[in-house]
Amino acid sequence: MHKARMRDVRLILSVCTMLSNFDRITSLIGNRNDILYSCGIHPLNIDVPPYDLLALRTRAARNDVVAIGETGLDYYHQQDNKKQQQNFFREHIRISKEYNKPLIVHTRSASNDTIDILRKEKADSGVLHSFTDDINTAKVALDIGFYISFSGIITFRNADILRDTARFIPMDRILIETDSPYLAPVPYRGKENQPAYLRDIAEYIATLKGVKLEKLAMVTTENFCQLFHLDTEMTIKHFNKTS
Repeated sequence: MHKARMRDVRLILSVCTMLSNFDRITSLIGNRNDILYSCGIHPLNIDVPPYDLLALRTRAARNDVVAIGETGLDYYHQQDNKKQQQNFFREHIRISKEYNKPLIVHTRSASNDTIDILRKEKADSGVLHSFTDDINTAKVALDIGFYISFSGIITFRNADILRDTARFIPMDRILIETDSPYLAPVPYRGKENQPAYLRDIAEYIATLKGVKLEKLAMVTTENFCQLFHLDTEMTIKHFNKTS
């Protein structure tokens, strides 16, 4: 946290991918006003106990949980349980709507099914996180009402298509993330990722979009607050005071 604050990262969203991890992290961290939580069962963890949806629903009701996920579909690493992944994804969407909390969606080699389920379940609030798909997928996600979030992958040498997509995304629908502890941006690639590196991603995308860093930081903060139902003005004032 100290390193993050030194690089102007003032608020962190801890995205849990297993319910057991969520319980450990919230117990370890406790109540802090600079860390928020998301709770979900990653598609690659749907067989890791506790994986029942009642347990997810109980945790989703917490006030410090601002989003549902990570959830979604991953056919790159696992294809033999597609139906089970899809069913869990649908249930996450329904829980997100029940509690009026946005989705954090993981999709890999499964964009068509991901979009199809989002549409059929009438999901209209969330983000496609650590986005790696093309402009066409981004367009459909934007049409549904979703945000697009870019991680350190966008700095990788072979990410030209992703950079084109980032240029296309409107400023009012773009988010940035580290996806720590994985996918550290250049020049830290290969090292353990950390929240402090968000500034490097912000600097890179600001250059890509042709805007000043301060502009991108303000817009992505506003987008974050809008998506996760935070008061933008109060959030910015609070963290400016504690800087």
